[in-house]
This record gives sequence, structure tokens and C-alpha cells, in this order.
Amino acid sequence: MTSRPLAGRTLLMSGGSRGIGLAIGVAAGRLGANVTLLAKTDTPDPRLPGTVHTAAAEIEAAGGQALAVVGDVRDEAAVQRAVDETVARFGGIDFCVNNASALAPLKTEELPVKRFDLMQQIQLRGTFLLTRAAIPHLRRSPHPHILSLSPPVNLAPRWMGLHPAYTLAKYGMTLLTLGWAAELAEAGIAANALWPRTLIATAAVKNMLGGDTSMQRARSPEIMADAAVAILQRPPRDCTGQTFIDEDVLRAEGITDFTSYGGGPDVLLDLYVDP
Repeated sequence: MTSRPLAGRTLLMSGGSRGIGLAIGVAAGRLGANVTLLAKTDTPDPRLPGTVHTAAAEIEAAGGQALAVVGDVRDEAAVQRAVDETVARFGGIDFCVNNASALAPLKTEELPVKRFDLMQQIQLRGTFLLTRAAIPHLRRSPHPHILSLSPPVNLAPRWMGLHPAYTLAKYGMTLLTLGWAAELAEAGIAANALWPRTLIATAAVKNMLGGDTSMQRARSPEIMADAAVAILQRPPRDCTGQTFIDEDVLRAEGITDFTSYGGGPDVLLDLYVDP
């Protein structure tokens, strides 16, 4: 394996201005990939770090080529524009990464209908739109992968009853992805889901899932990024229809020491992943 095994490959991702998506973009860029980010954050937000433009700059600093497209993954025209600009700039699409999500882990009576709609529209409609638009180009790729950042479908009552609307949105991403694995198997297009075993230190976790305490006990986004690029390097026909956990992916790559990702001995377990 060369030091830049993704050289010449093109990754199209929803979101990516910060957090796990940014880490994946940087990791892919470091391995030589071209990366397109479709994200809404055009100007700095005092509540959140980074914009689609600063993320693209980080990817290029890591060694990749980057294209920043300002747009909403829920908007069919914006999604098609991102695909068209990606193909015009880089010549095709090899990887479609469904990263964008809205987080509102609330009980049913506490959840405003607008937040319910937002989660279903970003997680489900957005994932469908981006993947649907990418498929014609994935069909022409010699190494096509769809990767959605969504969990295994765990029907245990402890998870189903925790916050049903958010669970519906995330499980929907997984079900779409597993459906594509079956639908596109003959074309050799891989479709998998990836989820962390632990909480990941992102702005969403800090703002909605425990603040600084959770951040100190969560792992860094780089563990998800390293797992994602490991999956994307696998032969598509041999690696499809799976719901991966980041730690398990890295163990298969021979990594057993996860201390570099932080979290300490008192790491927080994530949603939907039983110990």
C-alpha cells in the first residue's frame, strides 16, 4: 500500500464543516483524495467552529484537493449542483459519504414538530438525495463506496424508547444504506454504515449531550475518520451491506491501542451500541 492510497479518488460528503465529517475529509485528503463538501455553513457562527471554506482549507493543507459547495442537502437542486461541480472539477465520484445529521435527542412530548421534521428531512431526505444523485457516477467508478454515518439497528427497548424520533431518523439512514447494498450489489457498489462505539468529542455532543464533562470522556473524531478511510480502501464487492463500529474496523486493521484518540479510562459508551 502506498502512503497515498486514495490518490485520484473523489469523495463527496454532506456536511463536513466540523466534527466527524471534517475529520474524515482531512484523513481522506491526507491519503490523496479529492474531497467535495456540501454544507450550509458559509459564514462563521459564534456557536459553532468552522465553515465549509475553512474545512476545505484544512483538507488541502493535509494534502488533498477540496471543493467547498455552499448548499442544503435537503435541496435537490443544491445536491445536483454539488454533484455536477464535483464531476466537472475532479472527473467523477468514487465515494459518497452521508455525514449530515440534525441532533435532537428528546422524548416525544418534548420534541417540537419542527425539530422532528428537520431530523427526518436531513437524515432521510438528505441521505437519499445525495446518494441518488451520486449513483450514476458511482456506477462508472472502479472503486465505488457509499458510507453513511448511522448506527446498527438495535431494537432493544432501552434504545427504542430513549428518543424515538431521533432513533427513527438515524435508523432510517442505515436502512436506506442496507437497501442500497442489496439494490446495487450487481453493479459492485459497496454500501455500509459506520458508527462509533463511544461518544465522539464534537460540538453537538458538547452542546446537547453533557457539555465539557462529556467532551473530556469522549474520543476524538479522528477515530471515526481512521475507520472510515479504512473501509473506503476495502474492495467494494467484498465489503458491503455491513453496519460497522469504528473500534471493530480498526481492530481488523491491527490497531488495539486507542489511547491516542482520548477519552481516558472512563470513556462514555455511545447510543445504540451495547457493551
